[in-house]
Amino acid sequence: MRYNERELLSLSRQPAEKAAEILMRAPKKGSALKKRLVKLVVNFLFYFRTDEAEPIGALLLEHCRISKEEETMFSISFLEEPERKYFFECDSEDQCHEWVEVLQRASYEFMRSSLIFYRNEIQKMTGKDPLEQYGISEEARFQLCARKL
Repeated sequence: MRYNERELLSLSRQPAEKAAEILMRAPKKGSALKKRLVKLVVNFLFYFRTDEAEPIGALLLEHCRISKEEETMFSISFLEEPERKYFFECDSEDQCHEWVEVLQRASYEFMRSSLIFYRNEIQKMTGKDPLEQYGISEEARFQLCARKL
């Protein structure tokens, strides 16, 4: 996927949902764990050298798997290349657990399925579609339901 570099840089400067200096290893052969500032903004995970303001990379957290590898280590791999993993080592098991949870909730896919779930729950409770009050068309609501199947 292609991105505009200036837009990504601008996004990387936005307030983070979570950020920390943790150890990271890229999927390159022979790569070692290095201390990086890791910053989650919306569904992008930016990583920086600890002494630099611009990111050296970004991971789009879509179609990916976030897995806890060890007590203090988790990985991110992408469905189209599951053998290529990015590894992250945290200071504690609690910190690792927090990162795994927040990253799993960061994707558009997760947000979309949550919206569908809560929309259906509200509709069951009230008998009304909560999206109607926002002028969302029948067609858009149909698309929302159709992808759930």
